[in-house]
Amino acid sequence: MRLVVAAVGRLKRGPERELAERYLERAAKAGRAIGIRTVTISETDESCARRSPDRLSEEATALRAAVPAQAAVVALDEHGESLASEALAQRIGRWRDQGRPALVFLIGGPDGLSPELLAKADLRLAFGRMTWPHQMVRIMILEQLYRAIAILSGHPYHRA
Repeated sequence: MRLVVAAVGRLKRGPERELAERYLERAAKAGRAIGIRTVTISETDESCARRSPDRLSEEATALRAAVPAQAAVVALDEHGESLASEALAQRIGRWRDQGRPALVFLIGGPDGLSPELLAKADLRLAFGRMTWPHQMVRIMILEQLYRAIAILSGHPYHRA
């Protein structure tokens, strides 16, 4: 299984990008032992359209390009479910065991994700009820992917 974080916007050089890359590398390295072949980030530019529905549509088209056929899709959405790390790890393990070729986490732009993408997602996931900057969301999902891999492999990184 491949893990992909598909995000609208690009991280600039600096501490946020360094931290994101650190968790990305850890997840990629640790994931091989449990059937996670790769962990990658797919970035797309924010739409410059004037109207929000047009921006959402353009960004949805770009994000869909990062979703392989038969992939499980998790939409990061403020109205989604809040899961414990163990529950997220169990879902990832279940999708992996079902033979899903990929698991894609979608992070929208300033307007969020299109209703179409939200409706087609296998899971809508929220990091609590607060609104987070997209750079932080990217770091948080990468850390949670590393944590889920640690949980699935029995590594002591996650101590409950």
